[in-house]
Amino acid sequence: MKKLRSTLFLSSMIVLGSILGACGSDSANTESNDDSTSNTGTEEVYSINIAYGNQPGEPIDEAAKKWKELAEERSEGRLELKLYPSSQLGSEKDVVEQAIMGSNVVILTGYDFLMDYVPDLGIFTAPYLTDDFDDLFYLTTTDWFKELEVELEGNGLDIVTTKTIYGKRHLMTTKEVKTPEDLKGLKIRVPNNNMYINVFEALGASPTPMPLADLYTSLQQGMVDGAENPLPVLQGSKTNEVAKYLALTEHTKIISPWIAGTEFLNELPEDLVTILKETGDEATEYGSEISEELSEQILADFEAEGITINEVDLEPFKEKAQSVYDAFPNWTPGLHDKVQELLNNR
Repeated sequence: MKKLRSTLFLSSMIVLGSILGACGSDSANTESNDDSTSNTGTEEVYSINIAYGNQPGEPIDEAAKKWKELAEERSEGRLELKLYPSSQLGSEKDVVEQAIMGSNVVILTGYDFLMDYVPDLGIFTAPYLTDDFDDLFYLTTTDWFKELEVELEGNGLDIVTTKTIYGKRHLMTTKEVKTPEDLKGLKIRVPNNNMYINVFEALGASPTPMPLADLYTSLQQGMVDGAENPLPVLQGSKTNEVAKYLALTEHTKIISPWIAGTEFLNELPEDLVTILKETGDEATEYGSEISEELSEQILADFEAEGITINEVDLEPFKEKAQSVYDAFPNWTPGLHDKVQELLNNR
């Protein structure tokens, strides 16, 4: 009888232990589902969503991976970066609005997009503004740029890093283009913003705004005759499979900022904001090196594929594009001259 009672007591304790263990497990799972912060020991972990429209494997994606690695290591796990390529979190406009509302997100955007908030920032993506990327990066170190950053902050957005080279934008078309006159009547896919629409109207084309994801099918169906973008993006979107002519127009040299909501950054501990920005600079510089190397390789790949590559005379394109600088009445008067003065006095 004593042996039976001992057995029953032991069985009851095992069952009770299993129940308590299950309850403890449910509690832990509930705590770990918070989207922005969690606790690891005594340290709070801050989760940040990194959003961009580029495809996995492109230089921007490689830079984001490096950023995740550096930020998490240097913060000793207090920062957790979650990567969302291919516009997984929504369109650029939607994600920027999420940031303004306080979401824990950092977005790759363009100065042409930010001109909706601070008009003068749009000049960074104006055609043939500078001779090289170093000039563009220099402009982001000036007092003039710092004033624009303050104005942007007043709209609820902060620039996390300015160090990303997005690339030199070229033309890939289904018909050969050597001069601006060859663009007449051609429908060129452009991003949906006023800068690129104005640029290709000035060059004589018919700009056709659409999401990059729709480009391939649109080329196949003849809805557009070509597209413009840096070489890695043209290859990533498989434009070269449909359009067989490449014109090296270099109509814009693009550096792109990563931005976050002012409200969210103000909620982060100051040391983590510093780590996020410093590692962002390092990672994006790393990505820029990859971009330049990859562009050279892609050019060789395109030639091997039989793509007709034209190194066009840039002067006629520059002359046509100059009218763009008069197309934005909300820019500060003399903005182009101001930028050139800054560059000349560096």
